[in-house]
Amino acid sequence: MAVDTRTDRRPSSYAGILWHSTVGKKTAMAVSGIVMLLYLVAHMLGNLKIFFGAAEFDGYAHWLRTIGEPFLHHEWFLWIARVVLLAAVVVHAVAAYQLSRRDIAARPQKYAHKKKRASYATRTMRWGGVILGLFIVWHILDLTTLTVNPHAAAGHPYANVVATFSTWYGNVIYIVAMLALGLHIRHGFWSAAQTLGANRPGRDRTLKAIANLLALVLTLGFIAVPVSVMTGVVS
Repeated sequence: MAVDTRTDRRPSSYAGILWHSTVGKKTAMAVSGIVMLLYLVAHMLGNLKIFFGAAEFDGYAHWLRTIGEPFLHHEWFLWIARVVLLAAVVVHAVAAYQLSRRDIAARPQKYAHKKKRASYATRTMRWGGVILGLFIVWHILDLTTLTVNPHAAAGHPYANVVATFSTWYGNVIYIVAMLALGLHIRHGFWSAAQTLGANRPGRDRTLKAIANLLALVLTLGFIAVPVSVMTGVVS
């Protein structure tokens, strides 16, 4: 009697089945995007503390490392947040890449010349994602590990931010990335709302207004810091 040695590669768990479906990947993108959006709102509000002076900003940076004490050890909350954020970024990026490849593979080659080019929003999301991915690496090397910040000093976050935005390239990299972020949020929020079923007849205008407002507020909020350093408002 012959034995079938073929391996069934189909996912056996519900999570696996969901992840391998298009709907599952879009849902993963939407949920991970919301996690990142909440982080960005909190991060922007924290950044704006720089306008209250070095003592306020440095005190805020120190507080982030003590959240949860004594239940949590020093910096544990910060590392938990970093791990959750990293997981959200990875899930978001992998799902986006796989959906993109799936979309390309589904297009009939013989009709490729008749297909319209990708929409402005789609191109913005793809290239914006690449720009933001590269920026995250730069941002970590700049203000977390202080590797590419020549005038940085450990334990002085206010001075390190000022040092970063005292260089032309630091400003260019940051501002370009924040503009890309604004466009990404503008389209991403609307896409997430559609994926999660939040859009309903009569809600579209409201959801689009919220997407535009979030994108504008976050973009201006983040860009306010480098512009203030450049103009001498923060020094």
